[in-house]
Amino acid sequence: MCRNIKILFNFEPPVTDEEIRAASLQFVRKISGFSKPSKANEGPFMAAVDEIADASSRFLRSLETHAPSRNREEEAAKAKARAAERFGA
Repeated sequence: MCRNIKILFNFEPPVTDEEIRAASLQFVRKISGFSKPSKANEGPFMAAVDEIADASSRFLRSLETHAPSRNREEEAAKAKARAAERFGA
């Protein structure tokens, strides 16, 4: 799994459209192998990003949970601590 794709479900405040689009872009970059598509592939590339963002948004809205919402700042601090432990200060 691409390490740049973040968990988007069950956060307070809820995920934004920009976060969903960024994750969709990372996914399309990963599966296509392009960080930036050529002019010839730009249309299909961006169409895929749009479709995946739409599907992801619908999917996230349909999910249900009884777990308490995650706090963005706490999760970011945990990720930073894991990175420091993994890669050093």
